[in-house]
Amino acid sequence: MTAKIISGTETAKAIREELKAEIAELKEKHGIVPGLVTILVGSDSASQVYVGAKERTCKALEMYSERYDLPADTSEEEVLALVEKCNKDDKINGILVQLPLPKHINEHKVLYAIDPNKDVDGFHPVNIGKMMLGEDCFLPCTPHGMLELLERNNIETSGAECVVIGRSNIVGKPIANLMLQKRPAGNATVTICHTRTKDMDFHTKRADILIAAVGVPNLIKADQIKEGVVILDVGVNRIGKTEDGKAILAGDVDFESVKQKAGAITPVPGGVGPMTITMLMKNTVQAAKTAAGLL
Repeated sequence: MTAKIISGTETAKAIREELKAEIAELKEKHGIVPGLVTILVGSDSASQVYVGAKERTCKALEMYSERYDLPADTSEEEVLALVEKCNKDDKINGILVQLPLPKHINEHKVLYAIDPNKDVDGFHPVNIGKMMLGEDCFLPCTPHGMLELLERNNIETSGAECVVIGRSNIVGKPIANLMLQKRPAGNATVTICHTRTKDMDFHTKRADILIAAVGVPNLIKADQIKEGVVILDVGVNRIGKTEDGKAILAGDVDFESVKQKAGAITPVPGGVGPMTITMLMKNTVQAAKTAAGLL
């Protein structure tokens, strides 16, 4: 048996086509152009690549986009003032402060300063609280994208044993909560594993759905899973470079061995990764519609 490949690239492409039509309708019927601002402090190369990808996606979807590239020595007060300026700008529906921030800036203080109605990353405590309660809110983009992958690929989750490896605030905790909820791509029985879990193999071998989000390359091997498991691999680990300098990436799952045993699996790259920016755009469109009283 060879696993079905769950393509985030193809799913993200389909969602972006839906968003294009939605944005065009907003412009034509209501004169609304969803707007996203990105704030980058410092010159972290990975962050620059990610922010650049967001800009290009906004342009492709014909959304309004602003970008602030601030020097690494920008004060916390200056960043907070910029966030407040964007909070008050009606052209801006979504505010994204790229993490990590320099050490002298309190990330929590900056993220909490974002208007929850413009928190399209889904990290504000108001949105996290609403998510925990199952209320309408902006869902964190990577977990949101994972739900879309499960639902659009007709993966049955109701009653499934779902094992999440990793407990980060960005992926592990939110996806575990969402998989528990009474919702499409939900109603699962969820176990969270982490660095202090005893006998992790006991849990992974029981999983009908396995979500790996720890940032350790090729951690999960074929002998740790059961036949037919559905695997969402969130890991993006740089394990080397090609001769022309391109990064060689590996997931948290040993793809080559596991794909012979799993029922379905996301590849790295091209799996969960492409969904994150797409869901950011979806959240921004949602924010624009909410601000206009259309939701």
